[in-house]
Amino acid sequence: MSLIRNNPVAMYLQIADRLRREIAEGTYEPSGRLPSESQIMARFDVSRVTVRLALEQLDKDGLIERRKGKGTFVAGKQVRHQIDTLRSFHESLKVQGFDATMRIVELTTIETPSAFIPSFGTKCALLERLHRVGNEPIALGRSLLPSLMSEMDRDIAEQEPTYALLKDKAGADITSAEIAIGARAAEPRIASLIAAAENAVLLVLERTSYFDNGACAEWSEFFIRPERYKFVLGNRTIG
Repeated sequence: MSLIRNNPVAMYLQIADRLRREIAEGTYEPSGRLPSESQIMARFDVSRVTVRLALEQLDKDGLIERRKGKGTFVAGKQVRHQIDTLRSFHESLKVQGFDATMRIVELTTIETPSAFIPSFGTKCALLERLHRVGNEPIALGRSLLPSLMSEMDRDIAEQEPTYALLKDKAGADITSAEIAIGARAAEPRIASLIAAAENAVLLVLERTSYFDNGACAEWSEFFIRPERYKFVLGNRTIG
């Protein structure tokens, strides 16, 4: 549906009204991300100035959040992680309806860091996966796992959450986990992988999970872009 060029209503207001209706209809769910300025320009065949005026109008109305270098999002649309629920990082994205995918960065056997030898022995598996929502990288997960996990099929490891992989390989359920939340400046390699500015402050979720027999199942840390991510405990939001 094209704009009415000789309409007394300014074109930027027509665009704002169109986007407002689409937001109300849930067009941009589940991620909440609107098209880029260039995409809106092409869609309506208007200038960048006109698009920016339309977005400014929606911003004034409290309908969108504009994040420099990140895009434009429906206001309040955030990824939420319920930390008092025993659920893997990837699974927490999927249950919210996000188009969540994973890409393996590293899957190999390594010499176990000394602090983790009591948990895994002298050898363990290292699994690194890039977590994405749509095409947007949101976090890098780094896990130390029992050494037998290095034999996983890579295609399966890009599809299944960590807890499901562990149950399949080890034949035991994950029944408990300890979680700590902090913040850390992004190392150059991590910043590059998740498209964050070097030295940007990232949320860091550290998790140690246990099998039903009390043995350590995994130790993981997740480096998370914080701009649209919230940790939730009960009804309280953290971070």
